Amino acid sequence: MTAGENSIAGEWQAAGSEFFHSVDPRTRQPGETRFYSATAQEIDAAVRAAADAFASTRLFPATTLADFLDTVTEEIEAVADALVATADAETALGDVRLNGELARTTGQLRAFSTLLREGSHVEAVIDTALPERTPLPRPDIRRMLLPLGPVAVFSASNFPFAFATAGGDSAAAFAAGCPVIVKGHPGHPATSERFAHAINAAVSACGFPPGCFSLLQGDGHDVGRILVEHPFLEAVGFTGSLRGGRALHVVAAQRPRPIPVFAEMGSINPVVITAGALAERGDEIVQGLAASATLGVGQFCTNPGLVLLPAGEAASAFITACRAAIMAIEPGILLNAAVESGLAQGVARSAALDNVQTLTREVRSRTQGFSYPHTVMQTDATTLIENPDLQEEHFGPVTLFVTWDGQDELDRVLRSLGGQLTGSIHCGRDEAESLRPLLDAMREKVGRLVWNGYPTGVDVTAAMHHGGPWPASNAANTTSVGSNAIRRFLRPVAWQDVPDELLPEALQNSNPLGIVRLVNGELTQGTLS
Repeated sequence: MTAGENSIAGEWQAAGSEFFHSVDPRTRQPGETRFYSATAQEIDAAVRAAADAFASTRLFPATTLADFLDTVTEEIEAVADALVATADAETALGDVRLNGELARTTGQLRAFSTLLREGSHVEAVIDTALPERTPLPRPDIRRMLLPLGPVAVFSASNFPFAFATAGGDSAAAFAAGCPVIVKGHPGHPATSERFAHAINAAVSACGFPPGCFSLLQGDGHDVGRILVEHPFLEAVGFTGSLRGGRALHVVAAQRPRPIPVFAEMGSINPVVITAGALAERGDEIVQGLAASATLGVGQFCTNPGLVLLPAGEAASAFITACRAAIMAIEPGILLNAAVESGLAQGVARSAALDNVQTLTREVRSRTQGFSYPHTVMQTDATTLIENPDLQEEHFGPVTLFVTWDGQDELDRVLRSLGGQLTGSIHCGRDEAESLRPLLDAMREKVGRLVWNGYPTGVDVTAAMHHGGPWPASNAANTTSVGSNAIRRFLRPVAWQDVPDELLPEALQNSNPLGIVRLVNGELTQGTLS
């Protein structure tokens, strides 16, 4: 049973009078539970409790934090069936998708636990003293990364597990030693509540301060704004729309003491298909692109929304075949009413532009739930360049095909694009070397380059980068996926000529943690005399 309350440092509360309901996307019917929006007093209590908890967690050994992540994982797995059932009722994502996402979520937690036990995340660097150096001696300088402090995590609508209450942002912040205050997404509040119970159980089992975690519910903007404005908050993790990420960025920057916001805000993920690729495996690419564009009803931030082709008969035939393949796929259920209305408004704006053709007829899902027809549109390079609005993300099953005439025009298209999460290139067998300039041009716009593949599907690995230049994210040097995501919630501190016994263990001469360190320019696990 869900109570619809907020979890404030382990205590369930509903002090306010404003409430909302979750909605079943398949029926458009609201649920019975009232979910109470957090009050300003509850938000203040949550952040103050997190700040109190940070006095302890900032000193916790990495192994203690790793044990906590392992315990969170176990608590989640113990209620896996209930989590999947609850999330399906709120998102209509289906058991297969949600079970896969649950495995990704627990995999993220375990990956950070492994990283903590290995120890390299602190990035210990030691430059020993050179007292005989001229003209001036060099002092002993040692540097490592330390946790920032309380972190606010904003849940995403489209990933109720992997980018939500116990998702990648929360896992990274916990791993860094930072308490977490989650702003639950109003699209899946019951799911958030179930995850909160699991995290609270882990906090209790590990003897952590209760302020290590809080969950705040709310269906408007006030809860998030008040949370980000709190003077004790130190950082924000956000996955969502450009509008939402920009708003939080502005709020954080206007504080008397600004704090970083790490916002991943979506993308149209350009796909370039060359003449060689069309000739050699056009039919294969049709099927792969259609599957990628409709995966998850197009509600992925890595959805291939822009496809760039060399103008000609081959491109026309490819677009016709791809339209047919997309239309053969039954439209699915959208997450919520906001996605449905946003799609309708966005597509209408694009379709109203001169020289933009809509190639698909309106075929909605057979259900009465939230839905939008698969939509294929087409224009040329000049129209795309002259209409920046065509670069706005259509969060759903919408694909825009753009034909270009010659390499110079393709170069102009790429230069006109804003930052992207991904960029993909499909080429023929003998074209690779000639496409080096294209690859180099695209890398300036994206966070991940995909070769002869599709952008949907983001593996959680150490090498993964999920981010990109604005507006894909507001911090292009950070990732929200993979072990490097922890760096967002850490800051460097250097110790100069501090006695060995007063240094953190990671910087002491004896290297008691046995971690790899960069000592005088060389990586080593050794000790110092």
